[in-house]
Amino acid sequence: MSFTLYQATVPSFIRHLNALSLLIDKAEAYAAEKKFPPEALLRARLFPDMYDFIRQVQTATDHAKGGAARVANVPVPAFPDTEASFAELRARLAKTIAFLETIKPEQFEGRDDVEVTFPLGAATGSLKGRDYLIGFVIPQFYFHCTTAYGLLRHNGLTIGKRDFFGPAR
Repeated sequence: MSFTLYQATVPSFIRHLNALSLLIDKAEAYAAEKKFPPEALLRARLFPDMYDFIRQVQTATDHAKGGAARVANVPVPAFPDTEASFAELRARLAKTIAFLETIKPEQFEGRDDVEVTFPLGAATGSLKGRDYLIGFVIPQFYFHCTTAYGLLRHNGLTIGKRDFFGPAR
């Protein structure tokens, strides 16, 4: 049996979204321990023109659920970007994980060469399923997960590579 696009994406998305949820737990505890408002971490950004922590998490979930849904040829769940707390971000991560767990490997079968259309800013992009996942979704997902991690680390949270990857499944 060959390695599939499903195997390369959905299980890893779930693992990293679970890891983000654990990072949020640590960030919330850190803010409480240091007695500063959670917004200091929630609204943290590396540079003024970059997304803040909340938007990094939202965007990571958007790429995971959108990429999996489009390749599986099912509707992309719409989540409004209204999160303003650690609890709300954890809930968004949990909803995304629950959705990803509904996607089955057979839904990706035969979708490698099928054209997938997706929003690309104000425009619409179109790539074959394989190219969409490997060349667009995976890099975008990991960029936003990594940046969320980096924001917390930059702001003093004592975390390491194991925290980024989360527990093995």
